[in-house]
Amino acid sequence: MPFPINAVRACYPALTDGYAYLDGAAGTQTPRSVIDAIADAYRSGIGNVGGAFPASHRSDAIVAACRAAVADLVGGDPGGVILGPNMTTLTYRLARAIAGPGDEVVVSRLDHDANVRPWTQTGATVRWAEVDPVTGELPVEQYADLIGERTRVVAVTAASNILGTRPDVPAIAELAHRAGALMYVDGVHATAHGPVDMRALCADFYATSAYKWSGPHIGAVVADPALLETLRPDKLASSPDTVPERFETGTAAFADLEGVTAAVDHLASMVPGSGSRRERLLASMTAAEEHELELFAELLAGLETMPHVTVYGKPARRTATAYFTVAGHTPRQVAEHLAGLRVNVWNGHNYAWELTAALGIRDSGGAVRAGLVPYNDRSDVNRLLEGVALLG
Repeated sequence: MPFPINAVRACYPALTDGYAYLDGAAGTQTPRSVIDAIADAYRSGIGNVGGAFPASHRSDAIVAACRAAVADLVGGDPGGVILGPNMTTLTYRLARAIAGPGDEVVVSRLDHDANVRPWTQTGATVRWAEVDPVTGELPVEQYADLIGERTRVVAVTAASNILGTRPDVPAIAELAHRAGALMYVDGVHATAHGPVDMRALCADFYATSAYKWSGPHIGAVVADPALLETLRPDKLASSPDTVPERFETGTAAFADLEGVTAAVDHLASMVPGSGSRRERLLASMTAAEEHELELFAELLAGLETMPHVTVYGKPARRTATAYFTVAGHTPRQVAEHLAGLRVNVWNGHNYAWELTAALGIRDSGGAVRAGLVPYNDRSDVNRLLEGVALLG
């Protein structure tokens, strides 16, 4: 059946303002069910966890439900879902617990800086996987030379946040695991664009951020609880020493955690279906990915026919994310021009610090990023193409 785009769009109040929201790679809009869930949590009364009174019990239940929802989304174990303010903060916390002087870490120039800098700052020896600047691919073969007996962790993205490239994570993981190294997979960009199975990816750690898939600003890292038991992060002496709580510093944003659960339920319900939430998520996100890629083929073809436009990257497998420049205009000028036409896009390096340097455009302002998420429709694509054409 066709993807029910009109029904999906009707879930998002912000989409009534007349703008084409093609900035989803930086953060999505929020459906009404998520807004209501967060507001209802506050209305119901919430307290800190572990107390003897009902408001505290509600928070206990919210946390447990959120862990279960994130686990369903990525195919993980609820007991290994670490929650926090964002992926960057959690990755810094885990990097310090995993690697240090005497170790080696392998990072890639394809990645968002949040899956690079935390590892390079651990004191471990850093080895770099290079990206093909023409295709935007991350060749697997190089990892055989990069991974050795001292490799503690291999950090790699499941999808580039500017080119959309989906590297062969399982093949890289096979090399890492053969050497006894851990795989830390940044799924922040990938999770919004299709079904996720962290076990199929062979990820020891899978990181994601709810605000990239219609939720609030909450991050999560998912791992096997048994693996987490082997790690000792810095923590307060008085805070819980259990897993995954020992990785969670401070008091959680409980109402936002309720919103995360609602966001996962929203993703699971975009297309009609039955079965467990995990089964419905797989079906719904598969349909959403097909919808996005169908529209993206039109968006990409339209950009590539314009002689004044340069599109970066030609990966074989990708998300619906385009990164391009327009001759005679800075990326910021293009973004401002499109904003004047009520089309939202991003410009700049978008924290792909190493990748934009490899492409040779970081110091000149990067490029323009336009990305599709499930609520985008053909009119959004057409408005972007019409706006870019006016700059020729």
